[in-house]
Amino acid sequence: MDISDLLNNLNEPQREAVAAPPVHQLVIAGAGSGKTRVLAHRIAYLVRTGEVSPQGILAVTFTNKAARSMRDRIETMLDMPVRQMWVGTFHGIAHRLLRSHWQEAGLPQTFQILDSDDQHRIIKRLLKQMELDEARWPPKQIQWFINGQKDEGRRPDHVDHHNAPFEEQMVRIYAAYEEVCKRSGLVDFAELLLRAHEILLHNKNLLDHYQRRFQHILVDEFQDTNTIQYAWLRLLAGDNNPLFAVGDDDQSIYGWRGAKIENIQRFTKDFPNTRTVRLEQNYRSTGTILSAANALIENNSDRLGKNLWTDGSDGELILLYEAFNDLEEARYIVNSIKNCIDKGIPRNEIAVLYRSNAQSRVIEEGLLRSAIPYKVYGGMRFFERQEVKHALAYLRLISNRNDDASFERVVNTPTRGVGEKTVQMIREQARAYNITLWQAAQQLLDDKQFTARAGNAIQAFMYLIEEMAVETKDMPLHDITEAMLKTSTLIASYEKDKSEKARMRVENLAELVTAARQFEHEEDELSELDSFLAHAALEAGEGQASEYEDPVQLMTLHTAKGLEFEHVYLTGLEEGLFPHRMSMDEPGRLDEERRLCYVGITRAKQQLTISYANVRRLHGNEQYTQPSRFISELPKEYVQEVRIKRQAAVASTMQIETASSNGFQLGSRVAHVKFGEGTVTSSEGDGAHARVQVNFDDIGSKWLVIAYAKLQIL
Repeated sequence: MDISDLLNNLNEPQREAVAAPPVHQLVIAGAGSGKTRVLAHRIAYLVRTGEVSPQGILAVTFTNKAARSMRDRIETMLDMPVRQMWVGTFHGIAHRLLRSHWQEAGLPQTFQILDSDDQHRIIKRLLKQMELDEARWPPKQIQWFINGQKDEGRRPDHVDHHNAPFEEQMVRIYAAYEEVCKRSGLVDFAELLLRAHEILLHNKNLLDHYQRRFQHILVDEFQDTNTIQYAWLRLLAGDNNPLFAVGDDDQSIYGWRGAKIENIQRFTKDFPNTRTVRLEQNYRSTGTILSAANALIENNSDRLGKNLWTDGSDGELILLYEAFNDLEEARYIVNSIKNCIDKGIPRNEIAVLYRSNAQSRVIEEGLLRSAIPYKVYGGMRFFERQEVKHALAYLRLISNRNDDASFERVVNTPTRGVGEKTVQMIREQARAYNITLWQAAQQLLDDKQFTARAGNAIQAFMYLIEEMAVETKDMPLHDITEAMLKTSTLIASYEKDKSEKARMRVENLAELVTAARQFEHEEDELSELDSFLAHAALEAGEGQASEYEDPVQLMTLHTAKGLEFEHVYLTGLEEGLFPHRMSMDEPGRLDEERRLCYVGITRAKQQLTISYANVRRLHGNEQYTQPSRFISELPKEYVQEVRIKRQAAVASTMQIETASSNGFQLGSRVAHVKFGEGTVTSSEGDGAHARVQVNFDDIGSKWLVIAYAKLQIL
């Protein structure tokens, strides 16, 4: 591809960025504006014009997939391999640097990289050696602390602990962890970046070499850089090498994991004489969707500023659905998805986005009931998530002490001093006598075969299970679940970890209480608990739809970044959920939540549906909600409300097909022998499968099959 061909298929701002002189350049690339295209074209242009040889280019991305895509594009345009060109992720390039200069970095030549799980295990072993209680010093929290300090460029002796005992101890653990890694020749992910920065900072000859080599540095997703990444780029650029940064401050949504929006905001100050180019023409979404997104994001302050536009049509209005509760919201979404599929929209062009993973459960169940294949993108089905499996294992042991799989899963979760050697003893005893692990543990206790410490730990665990079984006998299912989560300290163990991932685990465990409360136990030979456990096992066993089944996509808003779909459902727009309640207390977090909403809106190509519920049972509690402020920030001329009141009025005049002879209508007051009094809020199905949803005064909403529920109309 010659130079004229390179430039001819670009719009004017794209050409301006690609063909710019060799100076610092900041490209503000709006959603769907072709940023990757511009980045790849810029590299090809520099090589084609002879400005630089391939080995003089350093191109940095955030994912291996993006790096591969960029490399493929460049090779196609140049019609030549680009092996000499350094194109990769921050971590990949830092690793390459350390492998080449292991001596300068103070590393053994055969140093090994620690993944997150390996790092966690080392911290756990270290705490045992230091005789620190994991309940007081949770390994995950320490891992988060260490990585956070490294991302900020701080070694243990650079951390100011303000003479606070807790912080002092955290720094001591950090220092001890560094010693372990040094002795063992181990490098974690955060260390790759920090040490790559340090060897350049403290070795002038090496820095001079790479500053001479990398005459052009190009960076994708610049708004997602953290402190150490930005410092590393500034060091390599020096005074002479042009830095070509592509990003969008309006899509900076990873502040919770260390990304600094200030990096892109201060770029023009740190790099003098920077040219700024704005890519505002969007090739993805309709005019209506873009206008709504522009209006929303204007409510943020300190923006670099841009206005997305398209030369395509305005398209359909954004649909806004007000649901009575989260179950009705899910049902509306599933019915709407059915209509989309009937109109010929491929299922994999339909996406349901949510702020919290816990929201997926009711939508998953609705899709399963309707036999619509779906995939949780970048995650697991609700009942397959680790923390939910832990909780279900406790419930199974309450029901059946001889469940070996559940015993092994939670005998030391949360950690309670039961080591692998102790568990192996129990396994061998069980094999030798052909008995269950629970029975084997009891035998070993009776025969005093354990060490005093191990015996006490096993005895305490078994007593815990027995105690939970006694205390929860005859309790409603949701109370059993809630009591188990408290007594087992499962939720408390995650609450000690302040990371975003741990917070999501807490929300998922609380959502399990909601699942238990809403579970419909059809009167049969199984207890309510056993029936629920069977339901959870069957749902987990369904497995995710494979790609060839063309599944509907479910994902969090953070996961959706960079993707696009014909029809997007943006769910749960309620104050406290989205924007998240935690964003109200931390400076800058509300702006980030708004940017997250902006990202969600701009995923939609043709149709966007926004929904919220007046009542949501989430995190174990039924809450009356207020619509998200983000809804009011969308201009009314771009939004069409789907009137639930009008629908309800029509529905209330129509008696439920099978139930009509019994007089059930929406709004009817009914009584159930076990659940008490409540109000009929919804219905579905017909014939023998007709069901009603009743919002019971004491326990909340439940779906009941009319033929078995024996409901009495009041």
